[in-house]
Amino acid sequence: MKAASGSHDGGARAPTDTAHTEPVLALACELIARPSVTPEDAGCQALIGSRLQAAGFTCEQLRFGRVDNLWATHGSGAPVLVLLGHTDVVPTGPVEAWASDPFKPQVREGNLYGRGSADMKGSVAAFVVAAEQYVAAHPDHAGTLAVLLTSDEEGDAIDGVRRVARVLAERGQGIDWCITGEPSSTQTLGDLLRVGRRGSLTGTLTVKGVQGHVAYPHKARNPIHQAAPALAELTSRQWDDGYESFPPTSLQVSNIHAGTGASNVIPGQLQVLFNLRYNPHWDAPKLEAEVAALLERHGLEYTLQWHRSGEPFYTPEGTLRCVARQVLGEFAGAPPQESTGGGTSDARFVAPLGAQCIEVGPVNASIHQIDEHVRVADLERLPDLYRTLIERLLA
Repeated sequence: MKAASGSHDGGARAPTDTAHTEPVLALACELIARPSVTPEDAGCQALIGSRLQAAGFTCEQLRFGRVDNLWATHGSGAPVLVLLGHTDVVPTGPVEAWASDPFKPQVREGNLYGRGSADMKGSVAAFVVAAEQYVAAHPDHAGTLAVLLTSDEEGDAIDGVRRVARVLAERGQGIDWCITGEPSSTQTLGDLLRVGRRGSLTGTLTVKGVQGHVAYPHKARNPIHQAAPALAELTSRQWDDGYESFPPTSLQVSNIHAGTGASNVIPGQLQVLFNLRYNPHWDAPKLEAEVAALLERHGLEYTLQWHRSGEPFYTPEGTLRCVARQVLGEFAGAPPQESTGGGTSDARFVAPLGAQCIEVGPVNASIHQIDEHVRVADLERLPDLYRTLIERLLA
């Protein structure tokens, strides 16, 4: 590993003396030290569950396959406010490229380093501390405060919140508001409020041809040549002009594969992987039908497999956006930018339950990167931010 900067003068430290450490920093470090690479939880939810149970929450473990989920509630009735997060992290990449062990949290020059520090064990730790503080101060609060955690956000997202949402729907469990702790800020804590996300739809297209010698094209059928006009139309199409604060729908080809590696062989098959990021003008069935109609029009012999990652969601102006805008403005010193950009989050599975959903979290500059980190000062302010949101929503 690279030498950690400041290691000779005390600039780098492992925050192991938790007795004199801010509660949120201590908990974040405990979580980072558990190598919970998706879909593993590595004991994160057991630790959190024991703390929430001690604070008076009713905790339920929902395990599906290899995935751990935690549903913890305090209070009863409406309104129902859910704090949504995940305990799994992406792989570290080459460990030797990190300045310090990615699963041994270290503070250097005012930043906490470790895999998951920003995405999103820092936010999860802040959720827990904020929830503990809130119910201690308001044991008889109105409505229900819930914490929902999964270890299947960074992976396939099949047995995580998607599955839990089905369970909650079957129980008739309503959700009014959902705050996801994804790292949403861009430069300073609270400078961006995520009020929606685009849908994501992935297609795997296989075009069938007839393999042959390039010198005898009349005896073969080149699937690359046949598919090229259809792919050109797919990629050049303007799907819409955008929706509210959403950008226009976009189709991007991410991989093309054909051939044997030999220059004198016409391939017998072409495989194309593409993804659509779409706004609420569309849903997955409509887009699938549009793509299929285009391929049929070009006369291709093909198969097409779809993976629906999630539909778009959008939280219109209302109580949740109004309260969040005020609170983030106070913390950031200016009104936040309100955005629907970025990829996807587990809020896409909660929104169909009728919930208004927002995302509020730390700066996202280093997420999924080598030497992922979060500013300690931001981390220590996060519980106050979340607690203020809870207080004003459940007042």
